[in-house]
This record gives sequence, structure tokens and C-alpha cells, in this order.
Amino acid sequence: MWSRIGAMMLAAPVLVAATAPVPYRWTNVTIGGGGYAPNILMSSAEPSLAYLRTDMGGAYRWDSAASRWIPLQDDNAESSFMGVEAIAPDPVDPDIVTMAAGMGYGQPSAILRSADRGARWSVVPVPFAMGGNEAGRGLGERLSADPNRPSTLLFGSRHDGLWRSDDRGATWRKVDGFPRPGLGKPERRQTHGGVSFVLADPSSGRSGGVSRRWWAGSADESGDHLFLSEDGAVTWRAVSGPEGLLAVKGAIAGDGTLFVGYASGIGPSGVKTGAVWRFGADGRGTAITPADHGNGGFFEVATARTSPATVAVSTINRSSGDTVWLSNDSGRSWRDLGKDARRDVSATPFLGHDGKDADFGHWITGLAIDPFDARHIAYTTGATVYATKDLANWAPWTRGIEQTAVITLVSPTDGPPLVSGFGDLAGFVHDDLERSPRPRFTNPYLSNTNRLDYAGLAPRRWVRGGSLFDGWPREASLAISSDGGRSWSPIKLPPIPQADGSTRREDLNGETPPAVSADGKLIVVSASRPMVSDDDGRRWSPVEGVSRGSEIVADKRIANRFYALDFATDRLLRSNDGGRRFRSIDGASLPGPLDGARPTRGRESQPRLVASPFAGGELFLHWWQGLFRSSDGGKSLVPVSGDLKVELFGLGKGTVHPTLYAVGKLGDVRGIWRSDDLGRNWARINDDAHQWGLRFRAISGDPRRAGRVYVATDGRGIFYGDPTGGVQ
Repeated sequence: MWSRIGAMMLAAPVLVAATAPVPYRWTNVTIGGGGYAPNILMSSAEPSLAYLRTDMGGAYRWDSAASRWIPLQDDNAESSFMGVEAIAPDPVDPDIVTMAAGMGYGQPSAILRSADRGARWSVVPVPFAMGGNEAGRGLGERLSADPNRPSTLLFGSRHDGLWRSDDRGATWRKVDGFPRPGLGKPERRQTHGGVSFVLADPSSGRSGGVSRRWWAGSADESGDHLFLSEDGAVTWRAVSGPEGLLAVKGAIAGDGTLFVGYASGIGPSGVKTGAVWRFGADGRGTAITPADHGNGGFFEVATARTSPATVAVSTINRSSGDTVWLSNDSGRSWRDLGKDARRDVSATPFLGHDGKDADFGHWITGLAIDPFDARHIAYTTGATVYATKDLANWAPWTRGIEQTAVITLVSPTDGPPLVSGFGDLAGFVHDDLERSPRPRFTNPYLSNTNRLDYAGLAPRRWVRGGSLFDGWPREASLAISSDGGRSWSPIKLPPIPQADGSTRREDLNGETPPAVSADGKLIVVSASRPMVSDDDGRRWSPVEGVSRGSEIVADKRIANRFYALDFATDRLLRSNDGGRRFRSIDGASLPGPLDGARPTRGRESQPRLVASPFAGGELFLHWWQGLFRSSDGGKSLVPVSGDLKVELFGLGKGTVHPTLYAVGKLGDVRGIWRSDDLGRNWARINDDAHQWGLRFRAISGDPRRAGRVYVATDGRGIFYGDPTGGVQ
């Protein structure tokens, strides 16, 4: 309902000014890995130099002097470039590295070039699409530099065949002689495997001249899947391999032998079978698949420069658990490294997040043998990077890597500084921001935590809601805690009557966010028929006066008060009796119809309505791109964002009023902003060196520490920021 009051409020926004940026120090909240890294590459030009590519968090370089991984794209403002399709360390000059970046088809793609190990990049837009976060992102490497003349690079694209550059990636042209020109534009939400890897045989040329012999794999389902060129990648011929399998990965030994991993699909899921083959320089192949490998496919292949007969391969999607096989005789016999491996995950205990011990790994599409030490082997998984130096003892090699997607976070008024909700990893109670947390979100375990809430007057009482990435929760998607999130008990809603006369439990798909009253005694759950419980979810009563799909929040200071954004009636409602009955607020008016302000990401959306932890009756409403405040329990709403186009917002400790934090755009600048005067002035608090692809999911200030802000990114984990000069 549009009212004259609402229209007047929109017509007369608070004037806002962008003040001078406030310098902040940004630090990752430590998890230690956490997400899928499709590949790891060790430089052949310098010992202890390695690169890691991720599917949504950019690339990293191992800095041996600092003993940590260094993120290479934190200054990047293009979201798509955080999905890295391929990396090619220069085989001669350790300072040069080239990278193919692009999240998916239809998004910007580019070749990134660096002459200082990724500290700075020059960006070359290209006409071929990437798929750094699509199916098949573990294929490769698609980008390869000629070890004899590194200024020549070849790139195998997903949709448009093979491409070549002879000026270190500055310009590109399609290789017309390659037999697989590409399948062209894919269907919506689909992709192609395309040219899966490209490799030059260094023994086929001399320094300064183009290598004569090149190999390329294809992961498109029809046609041939392995190709050989003997004239410097100009003309190509097909080479026979296993029938019906895709050539997904390749590695060349020091004597020119090519090893190829084959799989029935492009991964990282859905691979049912595979094989390993060895090829001589003449193109003749021999099957060398480990005899007792079980089901699943083979993905990464790695060779040892110091030992031409040493080769390692990784399995993928094997039902008994994935592993790495090692051979010291060119594949004639194999050793299962995972069978007796000892894993020390004490530095990253979160790896037991599903209630089990950390396993050897899944989605093992990255594997590397150190060119300078064949006993140093590393591989990537869907959750971490493991490394060994004795082939028996493995530990996460993740210091500095924060590759996670964070759904939500809350900084409470007491207890730990931060509680988070993650995708794939459930979430954590962060007692120490500098240490990887222990898994706490069990009973029930939910891979994704979509909503967190705590009782403002009893902050040890928490509720959470979530979902599983492999299907609906089996028993419950809701839980309650009385010890600050360290232990939980499941909450289950009763079956709710449906329009067809049947009943159904609606709380099994993660779409019923919970809220807990300020005193922690009441829980309200938003379902098609919202429900309230006063005994920790053992008994439930229907909530009156609020429509299906409404967003319900509890006042943080007034025990029996709840509020609801009722999208069906375009009203802000209030309950003064513990959530049992909601009524319109006398004199209240919203700044326009709520339909356009509905969450756009479903169950993972951040709340549009937030109750302040500092004062009873103080509310903040995110409507469209504006932010509004009520200090009287919803009766009046005053705009507090001015010209800032707000995407996400949070509250933190202030002086007279809460400090406002927001992700949004002011003028032409999109970033992270802070206001200490209820939106009259906004200061940017991130800078051009801290942009993280501008991929943000949530933001919150700290209610106990002035100036502290927490930012949840989509791919680079959680950051906390503090003013470098103190609170200003």
C-alpha cells in the first residue's frame, strides 16, 4: 500500500555526502582452505614456487619465505575473474605467470599476464568464453607455455577450439588446423569440456625455438579425444585411446612420454569410470590403468622431472573414497598412497565438519609432484590442499588460503566475537578469529547454514536453519542451542495442512527461517503457516495475523515482541504477545510496496528487517536500494541511506546511535561503507587493494568493539576490518 507518508519519505531523502575514505586493516578470519581448488601447479623454473587456482576465490602463490599462500587477486573488481580457468607459470622465468580467468559462459573472460609473480596483472580481454566455476573446471591445464620458447602460448577453449599467442598472451588467434573447432555457444546453464589440456614436449625442440611436438586433449563427448602435432602446433592428427572416454588431463615426462587420465565425464561430479594410458612420441598408446582401482574416473596426472619413470594419478568419484596412485616404473605397477596415509588436520580441525574424521579427499582434480623433489607431492580436494614430503604423512598445505562461500554471519552482544553460516561447511563459532575453528554445527549437521539468530537479552541462546547440498535434510533443518552455539538440539515442525487437504512437514527444505525472542524463551518459524513454540520446539501453535512467506524477526531488547514484513499485504506488523498474534502498527507506513523488495536469493538471502541490539523498538529496513530506521517499534520509518544504493547492511557499536555498515554504490564507486551519523555521511572503508571481486554475501558490525566490521565474501571467506588509526 502506497501512502502519502511513504511517498513523502521517499521524495525527501536524507542528504548524504561521501567523506574521505577511512583507512582500514583487513584480515581473513582463519578457516584454512575450505573450498574446491581445481588445480595446483609447481614451477619448473624455481624451487618452492607454486600456484593454486580456485573456482570462485581467485589464484594464490606460495611464498616460501613467508611460509604462506599469497592471494593474487584481492585488488580485482571484476567478479568473473575470480573464477580461474587455467594458470601457466613460465617454464624459464619464475617472475612471469599467465592466467585464464572467467567465471562462466556469458561473463567477461580475459588472459591475465604478470611479470612479478602475480603482484600486478595486465588484462587482455579475449573472445573465447571461460568456465572457471562451471562443470569441468578441474580439466586442464588448458593454458600452456612452450618450454623452449615461452613467448608462445596455446589455450584450449571450452567452446571455440584451440587458440595461440606468440607474444606472451598479448594477442591471440585461432589455430585453424586443429580438428576440433569447438561446439559453439552452449545451451543455457550448460557447458562444454572443449580442449581439455595442451602440452608441449620439451625434448622436441631447442631453447629459443618452438617445440615441434604438441599434445592436446578433448573432453567433448563426440569424436576423437587425443591429438598430436609434430610441426609446432600447426597441423594435428588424432591418436587412438580408450573407447568412449574423455581425455581430461595429461602430463609429459622428461623422456617425452605422455601420460593421460581418462574419465567418462568432465567432473567434478558424475564420473562413473575411467582409465590411464601412456603414449610414446610416435603416438602409440598403452593402457596402464591400476588393476584394482574400483569405479570412478582418473583426473589429474603428474610426472617427476627428476625421475622420468615416476608418475602419479588421482581418482575421482570413486565410491570407496578417492585416492592417489603412484608408479615408479611408468605405470607398470602402482602404489595406493591413500591406503596407509596418515593425515594430521590439527591445524584445520574444521575438516571433520560433517561429524566424521577427515578423509583422504574428494574431487581430487589437482595433483603435482615437485620438479625439484619427487617425494614432495600435493593434491587438491573439494575442501583443502594436502601435501607430503615422505609419501606417508599428509597435512593441509593451506596457510593463507581462504576459499569459502559464506552465507551469513552474526556478531553477538556477548560470547564469541563472531558466529558464521557457510555453504558446504555448515558454519562455526569463532572464539578466536586467528585459529581454524572446530566443527560445532551438528545435531543436525547441515552443509549450508542459511539463517542464524540469537536472543538479545540471553545471548547464549541461538537458533539456526539450513539445508544440505545433496538433498533435503533427513530429519530436521532447524536447531536450537543454549550454550552459545557449541552444542545443538534439532527442532521439528509438525505437519502443516496443505491446500489439497494433505499435511506436510515444510521444515525439511531449509525454507523456514527461525527467530528467537529477546529472552530466548520463544521461537517463531516462518512457514506457509507460521508457528510459535515456548518449549524449545516440542509443541507448536499457529501464529495469527501474518501471511505465508513473511519475514519475521524478534526485537533484541523487548522480550515478547516480534515484527513481520508481510509481503502479501505490504505491511509491517508487530506482535506484543510473544509472536502468537501479529497486528498492524497504528500510524505505520512502509516506503512503498514490498513486492519489489523481496529477497532474490531465496533461503540464502540476508534479512531485510533487522532489530537493533542496542535499543528496544529500534529497527532497520532494507527496501529496494534504500535503508530506513524506526526508533518507535515500526510506527515511523526515516530514510538513512541518502544517495547510497544499499545492497547489504549491518549494525555496529557507535556512540549515540549504531554505526551503519553497508555494501553498496555511491556515485560510481561500489564498495564497503561506514556511517557514524545515521547516514548523513558515508566513508568508504575498503580500498582498491581490497575488493575481492566485489563478491559479497553479508556484512555486520561488532556490537562490542567500535569500528570493527565483518564481511562475508563469496569465495574469499570472511574478513574483519579495523580502522588503522583507531575509531574516528
